[in-house]
Amino acid sequence: MSLSDRGASRRGFLGGALTGAAGAALVAGTRAEATPLAADAEPFFGPHQAGIATPAQLHTYFAAFDLTTETRADLARLFQAWTEAAARLTLGRSVPGDGSGAPFDTADVAGLSPSRLTITFGFGPGLFVKDGKDRYGLAARRPAAFVDLPMFKGDQLIPERTGGDLSVQACADDAQVAFHAVRELARLADGIAQLRWSQTGFVGAFQPGETPRNLMGFKDGTRNPAATDAPVMQEHIWVGPEGGDWMVGGSYLVARPARISLEHWDRMKLAFQEQSMGRRKMSGAPIGKSNETDTPDFEATDADGNPVIAETAHIRLAAREQNNGAQMLRRSYSYNNGLSFVAERWPPWRQGMAFDAGLLFVCYQRDPRRAFIPMFDRMSRFDMMNQFVTHIGGGLFACPGGIRKGEFLGQRLLAA
Repeated sequence: MSLSDRGASRRGFLGGALTGAAGAALVAGTRAEATPLAADAEPFFGPHQAGIATPAQLHTYFAAFDLTTETRADLARLFQAWTEAAARLTLGRSVPGDGSGAPFDTADVAGLSPSRLTITFGFGPGLFVKDGKDRYGLAARRPAAFVDLPMFKGDQLIPERTGGDLSVQACADDAQVAFHAVRELARLADGIAQLRWSQTGFVGAFQPGETPRNLMGFKDGTRNPAATDAPVMQEHIWVGPEGGDWMVGGSYLVARPARISLEHWDRMKLAFQEQSMGRRKMSGAPIGKSNETDTPDFEATDADGNPVIAETAHIRLAAREQNNGAQMLRRSYSYNNGLSFVAERWPPWRQGMAFDAGLLFVCYQRDPRRAFIPMFDRMSRFDMMNQFVTHIGGGLFACPGGIRKGEFLGQRLLAA
């Protein structure tokens, strides 16, 4: 069988085995519902997509896709197939074959547990309008809050690592399980969507309740809103009726790989690192305080009248008190892509081999116009960390509300 024949067979599988939106989704819901959750399995169906408020797993595989199809029917088939596959994968089950005789599931995770796998889907701006064209008749359904990200000061975005029509973030406590999930979804997308960029990420296995540290050695996410605080989550993270019925219970995702000049940072004195961050490195306490969870005092001054927490300190510029009360739910991961040759593009402003490592910054919010965009605009101009951190790609994605049992991803959007 040729590759083109196999692709046609797969397309036939999507069109035949998953014909009918309601029917396909009901199959997915029934199979998932009939299988008891393992101890390390996260539920796939619910009012919100898993992987947002879920306690962070140890590994992530983030991928963005470009749509290659021009038909809305293909979108429906893809979203049905992705729903069926994701419901099975999060249970630790394999993806069924396509009827061609070739194995459809790669089987590289056979014998592994679900490892708390979550799969979070997002829609990029290109799903609504791309190159000025409303490819799928969805332009009128794009929420007002789903704006294009501006170019921020200091951005050095690489086109091949920026944008995308669809996003998938797989998170799991096993790196192979997370990669396997994206790999299977990419196979299902053959002929309809293709991978644009991806980034792996990890977070240390810190003790429960302990804030993880990033590659700069500082605690990351100390003032995150509590995912268990329903009023705060509803006000700042979950989208309400203003986003349209398909976005209710969803959230807007910003994902941006940020390369860190670790060699440059590692040569800085501890006092300078702490002044740049606005926190003590080991305790995580705001400068002038004793404990990590103490509220920073941005009005405090030293004996000379200078702010205890510098005007350009990272935590000051990111604080809700300095951003009209706006809050975001950070869910970032460190990354390490090995070594790369450094020329003029990257600090520390010399040629040679350097770590291609940094932070896959990930955050969720109810309205990026009131949260990430104004907050990061200030940070991109004044943050002391900018001399070490360079944002190199990413994008903004609309993550729909949770998938209910008996429906498929994007069904409420496509049904309009």
